[in-house]
Amino acid sequence: MEELLGQDSSRGKRKVPPMLQKLLHNDVQLTKKFVEFGLRTTWLRSLRNHAQLFDVSCHGIVWLAGWLTFIWLFNNKELYQLQVNMLIALILDIIVIAVMKAAVRRRRPVPMNKLTDIGPDKFSFPSGHASRSTMIAFILMTEYFNDYFFLYPPFLAWVGAVCLSKVLAERHYLLDVLAGISLGLQEAIFMHLIWFSQSTCAGIVASLSDEKIDGGEYHV
Repeated sequence: MEELLGQDSSRGKRKVPPMLQKLLHNDVQLTKKFVEFGLRTTWLRSLRNHAQLFDVSCHGIVWLAGWLTFIWLFNNKELYQLQVNMLIALILDIIVIAVMKAAVRRRRPVPMNKLTDIGPDKFSFPSGHASRSTMIAFILMTEYFNDYFFLYPPFLAWVGAVCLSKVLAERHYLLDVLAGISLGLQEAIFMHLIWFSQSTCAGIVASLSDEKIDGGEYHV
């Protein structure tokens, strides 16, 4: 039963409430049908074939390392607010996903047509790629590119491609991805509520780089 529902039995059997058991069972069946449908549909099959590319495009380590490099290379006070707040958001997402996966311990799907495994992470709920892509897209759309509406479709298309490819590649169940999207939206809203000011961000960058930056709280 644990394998059918995607539950981790490595630490002993876990008693699953009947309602949750039924939900997980339906999730497994719907995911299987969706993957089978995707294999018969050209554009969905293309997403599956490029799953590794979409995986890298939203990988936590790639984004964290890339964003730190972005901060280091582009030392521009106009970018400090976005750079610092997004860095905090990325760290927040990584921590939240790690804690939730460790708590839930839902095993990844057993692939019908196994592709190359991506990474050592064996837990699937919630989808970190779904939460991260959703969070990043909505932060950029609402906080930085809010006046550039023509950029919204590409952002949303990227989020959709990342989320669908994770299911089609049989790395996640549909429920994992839906939970990830919901979590990403909540993280974006949380960051909007605590959004650090330009001067605070300049001060943080100054403390990290050990330099005095115009406009920062530590500038003298």
